[in-house]
Amino acid sequence: MNAPAPSGIRFDGVTVSYGGTVVLDRLDLTVGPGEVMALLGPSGSGKTTALRAVAGFVRPAAGRVFLGGRDVTALPPHRRGIGMVVQSYALFPHLKVKDNVAFGLKAHRTPKAEIPGRVTRALELVGMAAYADRHPRELSGGQQQRVAIARALAIRPGVLLLDEPLSALDARLRSGMLAELARLHRELPDVSILYVTHDQVEALTLADRIAVMDRSRLQDCGTPEELYRRPRTEFTASFVGNANLLPVTVAGAGAVRLGDRSLRVPAEGAAPGATATLCVRPHLVSLGDGPNALTGSVTEVQWRGSTHRVHADVDGHRVMADLRELREPPAIGDPVTLHFATEDAVLLPAGSGDMAGAGDTARTGDTAGVGP
Repeated sequence: MNAPAPSGIRFDGVTVSYGGTVVLDRLDLTVGPGEVMALLGPSGSGKTTALRAVAGFVRPAAGRVFLGGRDVTALPPHRRGIGMVVQSYALFPHLKVKDNVAFGLKAHRTPKAEIPGRVTRALELVGMAAYADRHPRELSGGQQQRVAIARALAIRPGVLLLDEPLSALDARLRSGMLAELARLHRELPDVSILYVTHDQVEALTLADRIAVMDRSRLQDCGTPEELYRRPRTEFTASFVGNANLLPVTVAGAGAVRLGDRSLRVPAEGAAPGATATLCVRPHLVSLGDGPNALTGSVTEVQWRGSTHRVHADVDGHRVMADLRELREPPAIGDPVTLHFATEDAVLLPAGSGDMAGAGDTARTGDTAGVGP
């Protein structure tokens, strides 16, 4: 394929309202050329609205949208040079695969002689060249999604928008498509991708950076490793992976109290007496006595193949531990001692981030989806 259109996306204070209700509130965000940015958040967080603002399907009430450094806020969708894939595929059932892929090229008035070659190249990129003469009804869900991606790529966009493209696929197909999307990005390193999802695994797997959305606002942004290892808010900690979130009081430099228990954690800069939230990932909690010991009783044991997830009640707080598959897991009601290393804990401001969008289980860290 020839070089794509100029890439890169910038939201400059973008606000979108429907009937007086703000659904996207003053979004400032930049997606670099060739970068994969995931917009991650629960339903109603504003992530799809942000994508639609880039596509030109909604007009901001305030702010500007830039593509490749060009202000496109007032441009109609067909003049923005973007490719878009939605979760429903949106293929034309009466057209063959090759004609579905050619549709966008014809709409962009591509010279007729160029279309067959560009269709073939786009289908080769997604591994669907052998299916060019089939109709969508003759394809699996995963194959239809590949055709939809090929159609978006055929116009050589600088920006590719993916709106929950894997949500209609079963777990096996979703895993395969994640690998294909990662491969595709390696082959198209200049295309900026904005990927909307509520699935943390998709975001952690594909994205160079993740923008965490909730209640119409950007809550956090960083690399997957930054957001997972050192989240800055309770909402990020609960939505990017699973987390134990425990209410504590700062006792002094490097020390907090959970009820009557004293724990050593990184607490530099926190004022003594301040309330905070202690974040520890379940896979960093170990069984047995050790530093930062938490004693309690087992309330639930879940076998997860290679691990057991043990839930324990510690002075009225639920603590999760993902333990390597145990030969003799504890029984419900058994006393248990868990511990974690000081360096594996993160201290967050109490109430940081708007937790309402995460659901009732957010404070215990057992979020929807499958995550680390």
